[in-house]
Amino acid sequence: MNCNSHLFANLPAETRLALTRRQFFARGRNVLGAAALGSLLGGNLSRALGEGSQAKPALPHFPPKARRVIYLHMVGGPSQMDLYDYKPEMVKMYDKDLPDSIRNGQRLTGMTSGQARFPVAPSKFKFSQAGQCGLWMNTELLPWTAKCVDDMAFIRSMHTDAINHEPAITEMQTGAMVAGRPCIGSWLSYGLGSTNANLPTFVVLVAKPSNSEQVQAISGKLWSSGFLPGEHAGVSFRSSGDPILYIGNSPGVTPAMRRRELDGLKELNEMAYQSVGDSETHTRIQQYEMAFRMQSSVPELTDLSQESARTFELYGEEARKPGSFANSVLMARRLSERGVRFVQIYHNNWDHHSNVGGRMPDQCRDVDQPTYALIQDLKDRGLFEDTLIIWGGEFGRTIYSQGGLTHANYGRDHHPRCFTMWMAGGGAKGGAIYGETDDFSYNVVKDPVHVHDFHATILHLLGIDHERFTYKAQGLDYKLTGVEPATVVKGVLA
Repeated sequence: MNCNSHLFANLPAETRLALTRRQFFARGRNVLGAAALGSLLGGNLSRALGEGSQAKPALPHFPPKARRVIYLHMVGGPSQMDLYDYKPEMVKMYDKDLPDSIRNGQRLTGMTSGQARFPVAPSKFKFSQAGQCGLWMNTELLPWTAKCVDDMAFIRSMHTDAINHEPAITEMQTGAMVAGRPCIGSWLSYGLGSTNANLPTFVVLVAKPSNSEQVQAISGKLWSSGFLPGEHAGVSFRSSGDPILYIGNSPGVTPAMRRRELDGLKELNEMAYQSVGDSETHTRIQQYEMAFRMQSSVPELTDLSQESARTFELYGEEARKPGSFANSVLMARRLSERGVRFVQIYHNNWDHHSNVGGRMPDQCRDVDQPTYALIQDLKDRGLFEDTLIIWGGEFGRTIYSQGGLTHANYGRDHHPRCFTMWMAGGGAKGGAIYGETDDFSYNVVKDPVHVHDFHATILHLLGIDHERFTYKAQGLDYKLTGVEPATVVKGVLA
């Protein structure tokens, strides 16, 4: 029997079952040193060598402008030239081929790589200037948003590395195109912690679009804690039934009985932790305790009956429908005012490969009034100045049409080279318009902003230096912003 086998055989049977492969090899790689350390630690060897024992960082690094975040992610990639990146010259280019000098050999997706032509499709919607900042935008479909552009900082020069949804949305949420990294909400939960012990630090809401022609699949990996302790993963609230599965006690089980049960489980889990040192054991303890506290806090949170008639006038009647975008945004305001650090809302069906003329009005109708209402509501409650609101997708769309082209309708393919996002509140500079694209909204020509730059800016507004905010995992010091240089976008800071 080799040294590793001997070490493994001497563990209790239950512990051997609980031991992960990584923990086992970590413990067995230096048996002689481990034996000596074990004698010095009086039997606490497993705990000493356990994962996830890092000291939490001392944050914030400097006074924050934002204390909480509401992130509105438009799943699929909104068409920037149909919303916020006005390109009037394209009217003259209708149905003409996109010049090779503009595409410059850039890669295409499998959806359009076989097209014989790449005909330019000007936006069919009406644009006009809005606000004192004079932003040219789609006022036909976004009349409510047009009223508050002076509260928003627009970045029209965003770009990303991925051309397809799965890696692009993963990079936008985690900073990497491959799965397994912590998302933004988990990083902030880990670094900044909670301000309300009775609610999760990080909550996810998946809104139902009124039009569902081409929704994209999204999964819990987008709100995963990755290699951070599991307690920092997002908690997904459901739109119907109990907001969280199994949050209620079973028939005949009283709160006092549940409390005694959890106390007993905590003792057993603490014994397991002392024996094995698995940080996920503490995660389970925290999850059980949070679930118990949420049994009283969540029902009050999700009960909208106490909201005033003015609230529903502001957000619109759709806010009364569970799962709608308006309802989700209203819930985000309630979560934020109760101390939830990070609220993520996903709104699907922005993947406009076809029928832009038919689908874009539905998408904009879903988000327009509720977005305006959220900003006004936060202002009325004194929360806007330190709540950072983020709006955008994972990439943009092409100026050329995918499939058939008419003046009334067209489709657009994925485009990672440039797209538009905006921020509001929480230290963002209202009325700022940052970055420029060419006449085709195809290439960035001024002030490019990579996804990592955007993440560095979010962290900066929360008082965090992205270079100093790291977590050691798998022998590396990981950052949300990765290993390549990232820059805070100062042009959108108030």
